[in-house]
Amino acid sequence: MIVHDYQTHEDQAAAIFEAWGMPAERARASAQVLSWADLHGIESHGIAMLVEYDERRKSRPINFNPAPRVVKETSISALLDGDGGLGHATATQAMDIAIEKAAFGGVGIVSVRNSGHFGALGFFTTRAADRGLIAMAATTVFGVRVPPTGGSQARLGTDPWSFAAPSADGRHFVLDMATTTVASGKVRNKIVEGQQMPPGWGFDPSGRPTLDPSQVMNGGFLSPLGGSAESAGYKGYGLAAMVNILSSCLSGSTLITDPMHSRQPYGLDVGHFFLALDPELFRPLDEFKASVSQFSDDLRATPAVDPERPVLVAGDPERAVRARRSVEGIPIGPGLHRRLKEIAEESGARWLFGDAMSRAG
Repeated sequence: MIVHDYQTHEDQAAAIFEAWGMPAERARASAQVLSWADLHGIESHGIAMLVEYDERRKSRPINFNPAPRVVKETSISALLDGDGGLGHATATQAMDIAIEKAAFGGVGIVSVRNSGHFGALGFFTTRAADRGLIAMAATTVFGVRVPPTGGSQARLGTDPWSFAAPSADGRHFVLDMATTTVASGKVRNKIVEGQQMPPGWGFDPSGRPTLDPSQVMNGGFLSPLGGSAESAGYKGYGLAAMVNILSSCLSGSTLITDPMHSRQPYGLDVGHFFLALDPELFRPLDEFKASVSQFSDDLRATPAVDPERPVLVAGDPERAVRARRSVEGIPIGPGLHRRLKEIAEESGARWLFGDAMSRAG
């Protein structure tokens, strides 16, 4: 693996975004979201996303200098139009609006339309938890790769959502999950690195299980959370439907079931949903945070089947990776390193990652 410190990681992503025509402030905000994901071990939504963004910008118009605007607003809600750009900075703006409204009115709800992919949802819900708020976020996606339970054609995407709650010890409960077995970014990363997938991740175009990630990304299907109907795949199907109702039906974004989804002449038309809730609507914040901390510690104290693998709570694995990578740096595979260098050279961006051989370890 090739390792870089966090700041170099963020600077490289920002440099590529700027080379694509994104204003410096927006490029920095977007790079922060990707780098946060890699710092926490969420490589499917980190700097590797630049590979997919590069492919998409060459095949359809993406507004790299958008002017997001509030279309409709109340004291507790807002509808935001992303103006056809990528969603990192727009989603940060939306979450901050929700946080501000919750701080004054107890609850803030923001719906976003005409936006794009925005990275890891946990970045945004953690942003609210750091302010002492409960948060939820959900988003629709570009790719239609998941059939509804019992169906033979794809109608849904990875359709992720996240929930976070602040804890007294700072170890917030942060659940960030796709409604598929794995996020499509993990499948894409296997292609970049020339690796096979583990069993159960997806199916080829004929619906047969496959270990070949290219089969999944070229006409195949991702496995819904739970797998088949017999193994409760309908639960993942139901969660995916919930995400689309909150993110598309509420905002007015193009439905993922619409034949024109991701084929509009302008923008990407991805929808998002953000909610921030002040626990003090119900009880003092310190008491709520103490309860979350106690509940989480009680779960962690559960005797483990394998003593070498203790019980964890949502957010624990990512914090462990963050602690290690804050010291050791952020690793990327050689395949991704080569692809990012090609993208930088093609776009005229500064190349900050240096020579792979000198950094390989």
